[in-house]
Amino acid sequence: MNKFFNFLSIAKKSGNLLEGYSKCDDYRNKTKIYLFIISNDISDKSKDKFKKHCIDKNIPYIEDFSKEELGTPIGRKEIMLLGILDSDIAKKMLSLYEEEKNIWVDNNMGVTACQK
Repeated sequence: MNKFFNFLSIAKKSGNLLEGYSKCDDYRNKTKIYLFIISNDISDKSKDKFKKHCIDKNIPYIEDFSKEELGTPIGRKEIMLLGILDSDIAKKMLSLYEEEKNIWVDNNMGVTACQK
């Protein structure tokens, strides 16, 4: 996951990263968000809310990391939710994730890890 997390850091530096539940919630209906990265540690209610939004709006999401794993590359101790604001960055992050995790994207656009 090294490349994925390095690219997450680049997304932050480029200003194309929404950090945290509050910002993602505030902007999800106002701004085009191309990818959500949801921590495994987020509450079930919040997870369901954002997954439903992703399904309704056809936005891919990744749900495979702890809050600490997501926080470290962006200079935070922990983070529960991230939103990517640039389509090219979102595509690259999905590509890196798929490449590094051998995953498949289900019909609901959610990204789920699978084993070969």
